[in-house]
Amino acid sequence: MSSEVPLDFLTVRRLVGRRLQLVLAHFILTTALVSIPAPMAGLRAEVKTLPLPRFVSLKASSANLRVGPGTGYDIQWVMTRPGIPLEIYQQYGNWRRVRDWEGTTGWIFGPLLSGHRTGIVAPWTKNNVALRNKPTINGRITAWLEPRVRVKLTRCDGKWCAVALGETSGFVKQTDLWGVYPDESL
Repeated sequence: MSSEVPLDFLTVRRLVGRRLQLVLAHFILTTALVSIPAPMAGLRAEVKTLPLPRFVSLKASSANLRVGPGTGYDIQWVMTRPGIPLEIYQQYGNWRRVRDWEGTTGWIFGPLLSGHRTGIVAPWTKNNVALRNKPTINGRITAWLEPRVRVKLTRCDGKWCAVALGETSGFVKQTDLWGVYPDESL
């Protein structure tokens, strides 16, 4: 035989009522805490809007360039040269509308891009461009760079850019590069 006393209706009703009160109080407190804005700095991510247009480089080894901002749009090109500079001139959510030095445009998913700056040597000419040891027209020429060669931009002062190409580095006139604006400093 069991020594437990069966609970009457009123006792069960009180226990269930208390349980419901606790669940309701927990729900109300949780909802209130979630809806209160965080007053302290650092608890909320700040969304900084970067200026447009701006240059970036391709981070991914393969990226789809689409006709619209989303995966539902057709693929126009597949970019397969990581590090190439791209100019962002429009954005929508996580999508960036870009153009390359040849004028090809399309939408690319933002996380496939990098803030590391690169440049293309004078893609508009057939003449080689001088790489100099100093940021001056009188600097000794250490190499000749062919048009459309990709270089890493280290810094630019508005007139000259310090660039690197593998183990070789030096200075190129800023106007001889696509991937940096005239008079832009990096």
